[in-house]
Amino acid sequence: METPREEWGSKIGFILAAAGSAVGLGNIWRFPYMTGENGGAAFVLIYIFFVIFIGFTIMLAELTIGRHSQRNAVGAFEAIFPKTGWKFIGVLGIITGIGILSFYGVVAGWTLGYFFKTLLGDFSRLSGETSFQDVFAGFIGNPVSEIVYLAVFIGITIYIVSRGISKGIERWTKILMPLLFLIIILLVIRALTLGSGVSKGLSFYLKPDFRALKPEIFIRALGQALFSLSLGMGAMITYGSYISKKDNLLSSAAFVVLFDTVIALLAGLAIFPALFAMGMSPKGGPGLVFLVLPSVFDKMPAGTFFGAAFFLLLAIAALTSTISLLEVAVAYFIDEKNWSRVKAAVFTGALAFVVGVPSALSQGASKWFHKIPLVHIPFLDFMNALFGNYALTVGSFFISIFVGWKWGTGAAAKEIALGAGGFKLRAVWAFSVRFFAPFAIFLIFVYLILTGRFF
Repeated sequence: METPREEWGSKIGFILAAAGSAVGLGNIWRFPYMTGENGGAAFVLIYIFFVIFIGFTIMLAELTIGRHSQRNAVGAFEAIFPKTGWKFIGVLGIITGIGILSFYGVVAGWTLGYFFKTLLGDFSRLSGETSFQDVFAGFIGNPVSEIVYLAVFIGITIYIVSRGISKGIERWTKILMPLLFLIIILLVIRALTLGSGVSKGLSFYLKPDFRALKPEIFIRALGQALFSLSLGMGAMITYGSYISKKDNLLSSAAFVVLFDTVIALLAGLAIFPALFAMGMSPKGGPGLVFLVLPSVFDKMPAGTFFGAAFFLLLAIAALTSTISLLEVAVAYFIDEKNWSRVKAAVFTGALAFVVGVPSALSQGASKWFHKIPLVHIPFLDFMNALFGNYALTVGSFFISIFVGWKWGTGAAAKEIALGAGGFKLRAVWAFSVRFFAPFAIFLIFVYLILTGRFF
């Protein structure tokens, strides 16, 4: 007798879990520094445009594939078109999920370490930007702490995923997501009450200046939209497979995209007023969170508390994403190999940990991993480029091609209409998934190849 497939216990449970998958370091770490480096408010508007017209399009496509097939990322394509090469989109998604989890867990470990450092007042005893750089370099260059924090984060992820859909992922995201929202609102309120300089930060973030726009900013905004929404790696196909046929797929996808975008926008609202109020530059790059913000919190009244709250926020956001990254592979082994959920979670989590060790050692603990042969960049940067940029772009492109041209928008629209009472936006969505989305995503890939940039 076949075991009934697990389902989300409620619609809000799915929305929070899927939003948790999308909400992560991409929203709170990557989005602010991308905004700071690319002109502020103008970048934000372009980002929102791509989220609505491409991010939502691919999100709905992935959820539709998952719910229609009721299978994992590989099994979904095999169920719709058996014995064809399309299943390799799902294979790529599983490999991508483990690949991203391996280095994402390292950065997630940094957030946990910085939470304890801030809470214990380590930064309050420092002075000068160089000191903060030294602390960060020493922290990420310590092989023992790097591997321990990676193991802790992967271990927590394994525990939650091993508990199942409703008792594990859904139950924990119902706790984590409201807590994340509460902390970020608290940080926004504090940032907006810092006094002098706040208005300059708000102007930079909310008042567009289109004179400085360059073509590459559009490409970066689109890349950020795909990265932020966890698209192209089968996470939403997997989560979609647990959705009841009675639920409104259209509104569910819209709420997930909305929550993800709101969290990203709130992150910017918490960071930029604080930066300007403390006289800091918004162009902090990838080190904005770990190099610039600790010095901002150090100068801020009650900075120890708000700094600790910020890094706790980052850790929670990272955890809600690592859960979905692990679930992509776990669902495959459960569906296709008949493994138990605990066995699948432990095996794939352990695999991600082993693959993640070189990334953990690549930030100063190992000369070989710090500059790997051929590409001459740290192993973590290589994994980020390979899986976080190239693989997600390729996956998103072929998912849009599959739904738009192979499976067909008519068949997909019928699935979307179930539980929704119709699909009024069918024509707009069909045009986007067939033409607009794949063309725009293809431009990203060409940009990556021609420039060799990793965003």
